[in-house]
Amino acid sequence: MSRTPRVVTPAVFRWFAYATFLSMILIVLSGAAVRLTGSGLGCPDWPTCFHNRVAGSWSIHPAIEYANRMVTASLIILTGVTFVAALLRTPRRKDLTALAGSLILGVFADAILGAFVVYSKLNPWLVSVHLLLSLAMVVASAILYHRSKYLYGPGTRSDVRSQHFLRLARLLWIPFIILLMTGTMTTGSGPHAGSSQGQLTARRLPFAFSNAAWVHSVAATLFVGLVLGLFMMVWRTDAPMALQKGVRRLVVIALVQALIGATQYVLHVPPVLVELHVLGAVSLTIGVTQFHLRQTAHDREIGIAPSKTS
Repeated sequence: MSRTPRVVTPAVFRWFAYATFLSMILIVLSGAAVRLTGSGLGCPDWPTCFHNRVAGSWSIHPAIEYANRMVTASLIILTGVTFVAALLRTPRRKDLTALAGSLILGVFADAILGAFVVYSKLNPWLVSVHLLLSLAMVVASAILYHRSKYLYGPGTRSDVRSQHFLRLARLLWIPFIILLMTGTMTTGSGPHAGSSQGQLTARRLPFAFSNAAWVHSVAATLFVGLVLGLFMMVWRTDAPMALQKGVRRLVVIALVQALIGATQYVLHVPPVLVELHVLGAVSLTIGVTQFHLRQTAHDREIGIAPSKTS
């Protein structure tokens, strides 16, 4: 007697995509916590912690670094399960399978890069790339979650809400990526090197923190100005409600992020505010991604009801 193969409905797969999306946010925040608590060298070996032992001593720094590695391990498992769920989903969609597969590759690449970060004694260039790669995975997981709720592919509705704003949404990625890169350069030249001995152990980028912060502030001012300009354009042109919601969120997040950034600089970058600034960077990354995705209208998957955040 043959068994009927198990299938995953679109509604169930959406929860897998949502869990993966949240986990990508968590890994960025836990990684930042490792650096800000000076725990980057809490486990001097990789993938084990210390001298072929899975865990090191349970003092604060090894514990924090080990906890971050457990988050990474959990993330590898979750992305693998999500990929399998994409294969078992009925109907199967190539875009969801490809996105889920790319997240597996991204997590493995991030883990390997983390090993290079440890063995290079927190090389600031590698730490910066580590953060940017993690944010790229936040983008990919946000797209996966979004697409899991809507119908994509041949024969489905894909109405561009506004060609003008679609072009602007694409162009907005340029100043945003510049903003992220200057932000990581500022972090890499700042006081939080990631090791408990601070700058005496881990090197910093070869330029002054004040200069990097100034360049980043210029990029931030430009980005906030562009977002405010988008808001005025959307408001004056009576754009569709989906675009209005997207740009309103961008404005709020960008302004709050700018306020946190200015405050942390004036207060000499206390770790708590830096962690909040990293959270703001993640929120802004999601906001820019969602604003881009909102430029086209798609029908919902069967069995997935609209939510207040859609």
